[in-house]
Amino acid sequence: MTQKKSNIVAIITMCFIFAMISFVTNMAAPFGNIWKGQYSWAGMMGNMMNFAAYLFMGIPAGKMLLKYGYKKTTLVALATGFFGMVIQWISSRTFLGASAIYVYLLGAFVCGFCVCMLNTVVNPMLNILGGGGNKGNQYIQIGGSLNSLAGTLTPLLVGVLIGTVTDKTAMSDVAPLLFIAMGVFAVAFLIISKVNIPEPAAERKSVKYEHSPWSFRHLVLGVIAIFFYVGVEVGIPAQMIFYFSDTTEAGAGIAVNGAAIGGAIAAVYWLLMMVGRICSSFISGKVSTKVQLTVVSTVAIIFVIIAIFLPKDITMTMPAYSVEDGFTMAAGVPVKALFFVLCGLCTSLMWGGIFNLSTEGLGKYTEQASGIFMMMVVGGGVMPLIQDFLASAVGYMGSYWLVVAMLAYILYYALVGCKNVNPEIPVE
Repeated sequence: MTQKKSNIVAIITMCFIFAMISFVTNMAAPFGNIWKGQYSWAGMMGNMMNFAAYLFMGIPAGKMLLKYGYKKTTLVALATGFFGMVIQWISSRTFLGASAIYVYLLGAFVCGFCVCMLNTVVNPMLNILGGGGNKGNQYIQIGGSLNSLAGTLTPLLVGVLIGTVTDKTAMSDVAPLLFIAMGVFAVAFLIISKVNIPEPAAERKSVKYEHSPWSFRHLVLGVIAIFFYVGVEVGIPAQMIFYFSDTTEAGAGIAVNGAAIGGAIAAVYWLLMMVGRICSSFISGKVSTKVQLTVVSTVAIIFVIIAIFLPKDITMTMPAYSVEDGFTMAAGVPVKALFFVLCGLCTSLMWGGIFNLSTEGLGKYTEQASGIFMMMVVGGGVMPLIQDFLASAVGYMGSYWLVVAMLAYILYYALVGCKNVNPEIPVE
């Protein structure tokens, strides 16, 4: 009974951390909208710095799990996130002048270290608490539901604070959100310091590792899949925000509150991710992860291709928010936005599914594999940046062909690449 109660507390704690990851990560794209008004190259650079940190911190974070355990790694991550937010707030101070953008990018990079460590902790922990397999995926999807809830609220809050982006819009306009983030990190640090968290890695300190996680083909192909997946997850809504904020013929052409409308529509995308993860948490005990990943990657490809080809003059009304009018229905929104938003239902299942399939059967190599896995989350910075460059060259819609290509690889992984061809390697 005591063990069961301890597991419940640990599951709730990990789910809360999952929400914090999305809260921090999803600030980058709308904040980039502010800096893009001042520097044309800066739109996705904050996002890039946030995810670039994964490349440097992924493997060290996995080693931290083995050496210091899950709880201490979490506390270090939360302290790091707090200081990352402080640095971003400093970037809003006028005395910095032209150097403010570089201070902001430093803050985004530090926050990237935070979310990398948190991701390295929460995913294997939920998978372990669920006993791996379909149940492990189910727990990850439950945590992912809260992750998506935070992702829903973040762009909406930033959109409300920004309103319409002009050349006078500055980081000081979103300072209240940074203070909220600092408070959340501080409170989370105090809570985690009092909570008992299982330490499965502690039992493996003296274990001899005859092989490397890289010996497992399904993990190697899985980290490539997660590299592309995070690029898809971030790229779809981020480029959509830029599309709606662009009042020229190249963009959606919405002259008033374009950023707020884009933020609200992106919030619906994250809301549908939450819906998808909640649904997956109910069916994952019965429907295999492989089947779920195959279906959603196929449907996502279809949705994105439809959105690319739909003319933007076919419009509809979608929910939005403005400072003047509050919640309202925005008219003249291209229908293609609906299909991009619906992709949230598909991408919702991919993170947990890929992680679950990639780490299946790894046993004592799980913590090391989690670090490698998180290192490749840098794709969430690299691929959206490439997509942003493509958008400048071939237009917003043309850039989404990169998303189609990444989804095609994820479909390949679900069908073929996820099979463990090294089951003879001892993993206990």
